[in-house]
Amino acid sequence: MTLAEKLCLTATFVFFMTGLLTGIWKYGCMARSPKAAAPRYVDIAHRSSLMYSFAAMLLGWLASHSVYPDWLNTLAAICALGFFALAITTYIIHGLLRDTSNQFRKPHQMGSMTLPSWMIHSFMIALIVAEVGGSLVLGAGAMMSIW
Repeated sequence: MTLAEKLCLTATFVFFMTGLLTGIWKYGCMARSPKAAAPRYVDIAHRSSLMYSFAAMLLGWLASHSVYPDWLNTLAAICALGFFALAITTYIIHGLLRDTSNQFRKPHQMGSMTLPSWMIHSFMIALIVAEVGGSLVLGAGAMMSIW
């Protein structure tokens, strides 16, 4: 098994367990809420963790079939998985702090801190490049192996 595959399988497990554990957190919030609802970012953390776990598994499968060298597949996997993890972490932080129901609403809050718009937009551009770019490299490498 290549390093890229190992990283993807590890991320699959970590993200899936995070999804299960945030599901317990979500249920606890719902059970204590008069409206039987969890805070928005607790719900988002739960759902995104589960979705990213399956995305990580898919990236691992693509890496296993990629014709590209392991160093390139590993770099692509690290880029995509790293930003998956950062996104989940951000959702968990917002869920814990209950500081917003929309992280893109101005002013951008992270607890008591106000973050500058350029920081949010720069992070989102980096996320897009890393997730799409990493997935594109692994996917293109796998497509080249089957055609």
